[in-house]
Amino acid sequence: MPGELRDLPFALSLGGFTFILVVMWGGPFIEILHLKKWGKKIRHELSDLHQKKAGTPTSGGLIIVIPAVLLTLGLNVAGLIREGLTGQSILIPLFVMVGFGILGFYDDYEGIHGKAPIGEGISARAKFTAQVILAAFVVGVMSAGEIQFSDAVVLPLIPTTVEMPSWLWVPIAIFIIVATSNAVNITDGLDGLAGIITATAFASYGIIAALQGQSFLVQFCFIMVGACFGFLWYNAKPAQMFMGDVGSLSLGAALGTVSLMTGQWILLPLIAVIPVAEILSVILQIAYFRLTDGQRIFRKAPLHHHFEEGSWSETQVVQRFWLMAILSAMVGIALVLL
Repeated sequence: MPGELRDLPFALSLGGFTFILVVMWGGPFIEILHLKKWGKKIRHELSDLHQKKAGTPTSGGLIIVIPAVLLTLGLNVAGLIREGLTGQSILIPLFVMVGFGILGFYDDYEGIHGKAPIGEGISARAKFTAQVILAAFVVGVMSAGEIQFSDAVVLPLIPTTVEMPSWLWVPIAIFIIVATSNAVNITDGLDGLAGIITATAFASYGIIAALQGQSFLVQFCFIMVGACFGFLWYNAKPAQMFMGDVGSLSLGAALGTVSLMTGQWILLPLIAVIPVAEILSVILQIAYFRLTDGQRIFRKAPLHHHFEEGSWSETQVVQRFWLMAILSAMVGIALVLL
């Protein structure tokens, strides 16, 4: 096996172990959510098919975040002590997951028990402000420390690493983390969709990190793949629980952070093409609606609802979106290898 891929076998095994771990405690966790009456409220404007899902336990993303954080920390205790900044760099995606996970959990709580309209959590402005603050802190740590590919971007096809001034890289990095977090959050609207899409993206960046010899990051990425697959065991249609913002916000932010840590963030719109398309559909729909006094580009936004309103079933949307995600991820990895 080529030297740069020596970390893959262990990382893939970790993914399998994480999958089993998540599946094992997913059932009892669902029962706890039922006992706590932690059921999802569905917004009135969604179709009757979605209204039937009201009461399904939410905040299921906890079974992704908690095992991923604990397992990654456990595996890297020695590295955190001995490897200096190289080992401690694994704390960056973990901090992002925990920080955005706490924000998402609070949003889930407000959506269930708060005084906001049905299905709504904290205000969009408050959520966005918190996201920017968390992302700015993480990016500041990355830029100040000797973290590989901080203040840099790897250009595909050339390939070369371009050093960027901090005043340019920092706002771009903050934007990537916040935008990816919100993009995955918007993608989380159908049974199994966000989980399978983010698992595919993490697998892609895991391979990229392996090619770079970033063993800490390879392990983290495939732990995330296994955790997402374990969650999908319970989230596949018909879903026994939903990811909630605790999952979608943290997964998206961690994915954006991983793209920065590999320096291959310029390929993120390709590797994560579905979340990007989803958030762009919302932006375009709102902008066009305001410019044309009420006209729409899509039947309903985000994009998965547009196809649902057409002739595609929920399962068809998820499967076809996943096919597109796999193909775009393959092209992204190919660009890295060229």
